[in-house]
Amino acid sequence: MPNKYFPLDTKSIHQLATRGLPMENLKAQIDESLDLFLELARACGVNIIKKQGYYYFNTKYIRLEDAEFCIVDIETNGSKLDKHQIIEIAALKVKNGVIIDSFESLVYAKEINPHITEITGISTEDTKNAPKLQEVLDSFKLFLNDAIFVAHDVKFDYNFISGSMQKLGMGPLFNRALCSLALAERTIVSYRYGLSYLNEFLHLNPTARHHRAMSDVQTTYKLFMLALQNCQEKLNNVEDLIKFSKEAPRLKRPKIDPLLPEEIGEEKE
Repeated sequence: MPNKYFPLDTKSIHQLATRGLPMENLKAQIDESLDLFLELARACGVNIIKKQGYYYFNTKYIRLEDAEFCIVDIETNGSKLDKHQIIEIAALKVKNGVIIDSFESLVYAKEINPHITEITGISTEDTKNAPKLQEVLDSFKLFLNDAIFVAHDVKFDYNFISGSMQKLGMGPLFNRALCSLALAERTIVSYRYGLSYLNEFLHLNPTARHHRAMSDVQTTYKLFMLALQNCQEKLNNVEDLIKFSKEAPRLKRPKIDPLLPEEIGEEKE
C-alpha cells in the first residue's frame, strides 16, 4: 500500500485505524467515486465505515469478543514470490476464542525442490492431484472474507498470499493483519519466539508437525489464545490489539535458554 486498489498514504491509513480520516482527505486521494472505492476496499477484505463525518476501519469499533480472526499458515517451494509458489495453505477462523471454521488445501506444483520436501514432507507427487493455485486462492479469499489475518511472522504469509493473488490477476489483500510473534513478545517471556521453540517451551501442541500448514496453524491458535490471556492491557477493540502488538514494550528475555541442558563439564566439588 498504496496502490491502484488502495491509494491512501500511510498517514491516512493510520488515521483510519485511530482518530478517523476526514472525507475531504479521503476523496483527495481516490480517482473513482467514494462508493466505488469503499466497495473495492471491501472486496479486498477491509471495511471502511463513516462515523460523525469521519471514516474508520470498522475494526476500530469491533470488540475482541465479536471479531473474527483468521489464523493462517502457508508452505511454499521457496521464499521468492517471483520464482516460487504456495504448495499448502491452512487456516482456522476463530471468534471469542472458539474455532468456528477451517480451511486446508495442498496446491498443485510442477516442481518441489528436494530440500523443501525434506523440510515440509510435501513432494511433487503429493500435489499432482491437488487444485491449482488460482482455485485454491479463490476459495481461500472467500473463506477469509473480512476477518483479521493472523500469522506467526505475519508479513511473510500475508505478502506472499497477496502477491500471489495479484500475479493471478486477483485483487490484493487489505485485511487488517496481526502478528502472533509480535504479540507473544509483549505478553509471554521466552528466550526465543520462533513457533517451533515456543511450542516446545509452552507445550502448546503435543502433536505438532512443524512446517505443515494446519499443524502450524493449530499451534499458532494456542499461542494466540495464551497471548490474549496474558495481556494485561485494557483493549476495547481490534485496533487496540493491533496497536498493542506493534507498540507495547517487548518483555525482557531471559539470558539463559531454559530448554538447554545444564552445562556439561562444570567443576565438580
